Amino acid sequence: MAQSAKEFFESLETRVDPSRTAGMNATYLFDIEGAGRWTVKVDDGKVTATEGGESADCTITSSQETFQRIVDGDLNPTSAYMTGKLKIKGDMGAAMKLQKLF
Repeated sequence: MAQSAKEFFESLETRVDPSRTAGMNATYLFDIEGAGRWTVKVDDGKVTATEGGESADCTITSSQETFQRIVDGDLNPTSAYMTGKLKIKGDMGAAMKLQKLF
């Protein structure tokens, strides 16, 4: 079922398996063109997502369509990055760990 970026981030905290994110400590800023910006903080496995934000360890930028395709499982995030549909600035190591959130 397709959901908006806003719905994705609003429900993220309840969907993440804490055992998969244990030991992770990073902040991510998702800048989804046409949808908004969200800050996702992972603090030793506890995930919080808030609307807005300016800075983070890692910034991920994509179009709403690309983000939706990644969330739906129709587009591999690595492929999206390699083809320029997903842009990452900052800590690439933190970015690689993001797959644990999805």
